[in-house]
Amino acid sequence: MLKIRLQRIGKRGQAYFRIIVTEHTQKPKGRYLELLGTYNPHEDKVNVDKERVLSWLSKGAQASPTTHNLLVGRKVIEGKKVQAWKAKSKPLKSEVSELPKLKTEAVIPSKEIKEVMVEEVSVVETPAEQSIATP
Repeated sequence: MLKIRLQRIGKRGQAYFRIIVTEHTQKPKGRYLELLGTYNPHEDKVNVDKERVLSWLSKGAQASPTTHNLLVGRKVIEGKKVQAWKAKSKPLKSEVSELPKLKTEAVIPSKEIKEVMVEEVSVVETPAEQSIATP
């Protein structure tokens, strides 16, 4: 099946796309049958050969959702825009209420334990300190 899709070129942070016709099994940066145009998202410029796009569509090629929306927005082809990606869904409130709730309790040491901790700390002189202290 033939696809009309975008092929990214350009450096990192400077995206630039070719609008190409390719077999759907080809790698995104692989070979293509025909170059139909270019798209620069930074300047929002699209250069497309409208006759060639319509020709490929009449031969049975299908446009990817993003390319379809791009061509519809530029009035190269007629139709409605399609959803190109699906947003991550958040769980519904009913699903959240069904999840088991974890019990978390803050453990605060009592006053007695703090006093015991303080009393157990003592200073122990090492033999090196004893020899230095005496002349």
